[in-house]
Amino acid sequence: MSWICLVLAGLTEVAGVVGLKKVSEKGSWFTYLLMIGGFLVSLTLLRVSLEAIPLSIAYAVWTGIGTTVAAVVGILFFHESKSPGRILCMLGIIACIIGLRWIA
Repeated sequence: MSWICLVLAGLTEVAGVVGLKKVSEKGSWFTYLLMIGGFLVSLTLLRVSLEAIPLSIAYAVWTGIGTTVAAVVGILFFHESKSPGRILCMLGIIACIIGLRWIA
């Protein structure tokens, strides 16, 4: 259950980051709600996962998921670079997340 919470924490962090991007472009009550709600849910789920997963592993996985998914969202919705080097680095992050799961 802790790992499920941790993955969901990483995914909901992206909602907060997307909200932050939208607030920086033009803030509305919805974008502020998305930003605050995304980060609030993400940090709550991270706290729950820390009850069973060591801090160093949980934090690395949480930021890795958030970073990778945010990069994919940036490519798909914000016209960011999809260079082979960037894709390779994202695959490297995913490989490291999987490796940390095997170790824990």
